[in-house]
Amino acid sequence: MTREKLKNIAAGAVVPVAAVAVWHILSVSGLVNHNLLAGPWEVVVRWWQYLLPAEPYNPAEVTWLGWALSGELITDAVASLYRVLLGFFLGAILALPLGILMGASDRVYRLANPTIQLLRPIPPIAYIPVAILWFGLGNPPAVFLITIGAFFPILMNTIAGVRHVDGIYIRAARNLGASPYTMFVHVMLPAATPYILAGARIGIGTAFIVVIVAEMIAVNSGLGFRILEAREYFWSDKIIAGMFSIGLLGLAIDTGMNKLNARLLRWHRGLDH
Repeated sequence: MTREKLKNIAAGAVVPVAAVAVWHILSVSGLVNHNLLAGPWEVVVRWWQYLLPAEPYNPAEVTWLGWALSGELITDAVASLYRVLLGFFLGAILALPLGILMGASDRVYRLANPTIQLLRPIPPIAYIPVAILWFGLGNPPAVFLITIGAFFPILMNTIAGVRHVDGIYIRAARNLGASPYTMFVHVMLPAATPYILAGARIGIGTAFIVVIVAEMIAVNSGLGFRILEAREYFWSDKIIAGMFSIGLLGLAIDTGMNKLNARLLRWHRGLDH
């Protein structure tokens, strides 16, 4: 690791370290009710208990260094990730063809755009009563909400990407006698790919936000459900541990999407490799 990278890591750690220090001072000083704000070490202990798997038959008897383990975190993270990925892929499957059609055809754009612009400002959370009414409880309403959350970012970026292809490319392809199919597959679609991938990155981030809200309402598993459960018992340490787990999982997803975008767009100008 180079000195420059070490400096960047050290600079990035200043704010988190300072925040944890202030957090610790608040928790030990008694200025804040302990039930409302557990200390950093208590959160670490709870997160470790939440993470490590316990025996399925006697979970209450399983300990590590004197700590009772639950192993719920892995199960909850897998449940949340499953819903995110399923809803994201459903949203992408619906958004990509429609976005490409609306971007490539003025007629389709004029027909569909008013409806899209009417529905787009409605937040996915507003669909919760309808989702429960239509699908009941469990995974279906949660996946429905996530699909809506992922759909519009992917759709709007796909439309923008197809409609804003540089005219130079189109004129050059026409002068070379390219057919409409060749024009679309080899000119318009590659030029729109950066927009589409940016929309996918935003869409999966939105899907991850929506899944937490959906799990607090419609399901009995997942990170969102576990935070809501901890709130009922005033387990502030478990609430904060769940929040950090959400942040870490979201960071991993975004980092993966960023690396995938960089790999797929190595040909795109502005990237060194």
